Amino acid sequence: MDFTLKVWRQKNAGSRGKLVEYKLSGISPSQSFLEMVDVLNGELTKRGEEIIAFDHDCREGICGSCAMFINGRPHGPQTGGATCILHMRSFNDGDTIVIEPWRARGFPVIKDLVTDRTAFDRIVQAGGYISVNTGSAPDANEIPISREVQESAMDAAACIACGACVAACKNASAMLFVGAMVSRFALLPQGQLERKTRAERMVAQMDSEGFGACSFIGACSIECPASISVDSIARLNREYLGAKLTQPDDGS
Repeated sequence: MDFTLKVWRQKNAGSRGKLVEYKLSGISPSQSFLEMVDVLNGELTKRGEEIIAFDHDCREGICGSCAMFINGRPHGPQTGGATCILHMRSFNDGDTIVIEPWRARGFPVIKDLVTDRTAFDRIVQAGGYISVNTGSAPDANEIPISREVQESAMDAAACIACGACVAACKNASAMLFVGAMVSRFALLPQGQLERKTRAERMVAQMDSEGFGACSFIGACSIECPASISVDSIARLNREYLGAKLTQPDDGS
């Protein structure tokens, strides 16, 4: 298969970037998208040119690091999967493929296709944890949890924090990510003690990172590799409102 690639090249965070065109031939339909980029980087190395910088790690659709905007869609034309498990058979021979980094104020470009997504880490640090000292691990069956609650919590915990929801949103909102992080604790008894502060702190950090407001269009859920439901956003709104309404009166 032969392709024309238009790849975003940007030397560093302070420089201006642009799309650079490359021709690539002899690509197997069974190769993954990242393997195709590896082939291109091999050719660039042979020509003495600088290779394309991009994030990757597990290449199994688990870690969420392979964040790329492909032909106007986060992670490319497939649904329910990250870039690393996208294969070239999803494209047609002779296609032109445009590859860009995430576009969001909260995800500044570091170089080429690599963006700084540590904003998600800071949001989690603001409240995505349980700080109660419980001693040794309790028996797995000690706290009864219904199957419905268990499955909902596990669905929320499936988020791989790739940022596709932000890239898909016209406002670059991180509400689906934050909603998933809040939901997995709000649904379980272990997360109840900090329930009234968790949503407030995480939303405040999300806003300070420069992410936009949610307009509830739903593109985030459609493009999410883990298929996180927009129910997580609704739950986040309920948790946030509940925290605001039950705050103690400080006299101010």
